[in-house]
Amino acid sequence: MEVKVLKNILEVNKLLAQENRQLFDKEKVFVVNLMSSPGAGKTSLVERTLERLIEEDYRIAVIEGDIVGDFDAQRLAKFNIPIVQINTGSECHLDANMIRNALSEIDLKGIDLLLIENVGNLVCPAEFKVGENVKVVILSTPEGDDKPHKYPLMFRESKVLLINKIDLLPQLEFAKEKVRKAIADLNPQMTIFEISCKTQEGLENWIDWLKKQIEVCGNS
Repeated sequence: MEVKVLKNILEVNKLLAQENRQLFDKEKVFVVNLMSSPGAGKTSLVERTLERLIEEDYRIAVIEGDIVGDFDAQRLAKFNIPIVQINTGSECHLDANMIRNALSEIDLKGIDLLLIENVGNLVCPAEFKVGENVKVVILSTPEGDDKPHKYPLMFRESKVLLINKIDLLPQLEFAKEKVRKAIADLNPQMTIFEISCKTQEGLENWIDWLKKQIEVCGNS
């Protein structure tokens, strides 16, 4: 019975996610579902991304997902863009219905890019689509190079992997080659960027990729 209930929940979420995606497609909004473990650097990546793209007049909105609190939303308030905070309570992920409700606070007609910062978790967010164009996962070097094997669904479902905090590599036993080999086995089509949100090394590659996706979405 529990398996059946879970299947029903996922099926309903899938239908709602499809409806969200139709809305995003209609308004030509490119949507990124950003996921990682707690502390991997999601909010720092959002900050660095906003700094680059707002300078080039991209119109961006952010949905922040946390179990409680609005610390990250307050951190991003300096950018003076639409930001909606979702507090999930006991839920360890965002779902399509939560995103649908948050959209009532955002005028999609004036948005090129919607960044959704999911709850810090490498398990549940991988299962719940929200209507995104792409799932993007961040793996920070202090977490270790074994995470793709420990959480394979997350790395199979995501289109982009950002290996963050590469500035710490000299102090860590983190084998980038091991991660790349695991990704080649799990998701060979995945795009991988090596970055440091602290030093900004490698961020241009991520920003250039994102700009291309926004352009394609806007012209579709």
